[in-house]
Amino acid sequence: MTDSMQPRHPEAPKGRPTPKRSAAQSQRRSVANTTMSRKEAAKRQREERRAALERQRQALASGDERYLPARDKGPVRRFARDFVDSRFHIAEWFLPMAVVILVLSMVQVAQLQNIALLLWLVVIVMIVLDSVVTGVRLKKALAERFPDENRRGAVAYALMRTLQMRRLRLPKPQVKRGERP
Repeated sequence: MTDSMQPRHPEAPKGRPTPKRSAAQSQRRSVANTTMSRKEAAKRQREERRAALERQRQALASGDERYLPARDKGPVRRFARDFVDSRFHIAEWFLPMAVVILVLSMVQVAQLQNIALLLWLVVIVMIVLDSVVTGVRLKKALAERFPDENRRGAVAYALMRTLQMRRLRLPKPQVKRGERP
C-alpha cells in the first residue's frame, strides 16, 4: 500500500506547500479553457440541440422510446397512449363541434341560438361522462397490468390525449382503433 492510500491524521501537515493564488487561478483557467472560441462553442451547442430536437421529433412520429421526451417515456405511459388510441372518444371531436356550435350561435335566428346552447350542454356532458368512464377503466387496467410501477399522472396524461384529434396526437398512435393495447 502506498502512502497516499493511507488515511491521514487530521492534524498532520499535508506534505506540500499551499499554492499561491495566482498559480492556482492560472491552473484552473488552463483546465477550463477549450480549444474553441465562445462563438464556436455556441455554434456547436446550437447544432447539438438542433440534432437532439430533430431526434425527438422523429421519435414522436415513430414512437421510438429512446428519444421521447420524459413525459412520454415508460411502459405505463405507452400503455395509457395505446389504451386511448384504441378507442373512439367524443372529446377528440370537440374542436370541430365547437366551430359548428359557434357558427350556429352567430346566426341571428333565436331558434338556432337556442339549439347551439343546447348542443354546448350536450357536448360538455358527453365529454365529461366519456372522460369519467375512460379514467375509471384506465385506472383499473393500469392497476392490473402495472401493480408495482409508478402510475402517477398516467390517467391525466391519457385524458389530455383524448382531447386531441387522433391525427394530431404526438407521439403518433401506434395502434389502430379496436385493437387491444
